[in-house]
Amino acid sequence: MKNSLHLPSGYPELLSALKRRIERAQVRASFAVSRELILLYWSIGRDILDRQGSEGWGAKVIDRLAHDLQVEFPGVEGFSLRNLKYMRSLAEAWPDREIVPQLVALLPWGHLRVLLDQLKDPVLRQWYLQAAVEYGWSRNVLVLQIKSGLHAREGKAVTNFKQVLPPPDSDLAEQILKDPYNFDFLTVTAAAKEREIERGLLLHLRDLLLELGRGFAFVGSQVPLPVGDQDFYLDLLFYHVRLHRYFVVELKTGPFKPEYAGKLNFYLSAVDDLLGTERDDPSIGLLLCESHSGPVVEYAFKDIQKPIGVSTYRVTRELPNAIREELPTVEDLQDVVHKLRSEMETLRGNAPDDE
Repeated sequence: MKNSLHLPSGYPELLSALKRRIERAQVRASFAVSRELILLYWSIGRDILDRQGSEGWGAKVIDRLAHDLQVEFPGVEGFSLRNLKYMRSLAEAWPDREIVPQLVALLPWGHLRVLLDQLKDPVLRQWYLQAAVEYGWSRNVLVLQIKSGLHAREGKAVTNFKQVLPPPDSDLAEQILKDPYNFDFLTVTAAAKEREIERGLLLHLRDLLLELGRGFAFVGSQVPLPVGDQDFYLDLLFYHVRLHRYFVVELKTGPFKPEYAGKLNFYLSAVDDLLGTERDDPSIGLLLCESHSGPVVEYAFKDIQKPIGVSTYRVTRELPNAIREELPTVEDLQDVVHKLRSEMETLRGNAPDDE
């Protein structure tokens, strides 16, 4: 391979410089230290981009570079042709040298490859980069959040926060809520009752907390509120450790109705008096409905002084029984396969022999 390609000027010097840089990085830290590795990868990608731009290097030179680096550092993973191309993409995606150690290098290499593979829009890529750093997402969670379109859902709930909360808290609380909430991990029938959906959410509590976002702690379901001589029950109760507030979540099937806001306002007053302490700020309410009309929600919120938001949710719907009964069973499909195989064997048996 070494004699099959005419090397451009400057190639030996670059290879030598990269060798020294890699050796220094190995001395300073193990390759398991992600930050040092990302900084190294970015610098290699930057050099490749610069050489391609100024000296017209082609793809075959990168092939050669990958080969020579693997020869110089046998047993060290990360210098494959595919990875070198990722390094070039990394430097191309974040060309600002200052932002790399401050933000980009805070994520592991696997996370960055997900961002490079799945997000071509630089604005969206930056949004998910910052969110992954802030919330400490694993790679699987990052993939899930991208797939669910979190950027388009966050902060989209209809609320009265700006009217009833001070500016710092209102902005943060608004960003915490989403619309719609993605409960695709939950499979229910079209006619499912609220309690059925609630039980399903509790069975998938980990997924529910992941969808709610960082900072939510589960307190309980059907939490009793004794008021006077009556007992009222909260569908779901959470506590947000960053806002220091209880979150009362009421789950409704069907569209939003104005009376829901009044009842949730009552619940919030009771929670503040019966459960809240001097260290807790006033509670926040969230109504989860299948649909809502913006003007109806706004009028319902007009004279309410408690912070309340309204969001929709989506779940995976089971097929109606009538349709499911029309679908073939596994046994039916197996019978069809066996029949096709028998017919093919018969046809092969009747085919004339080749002369």
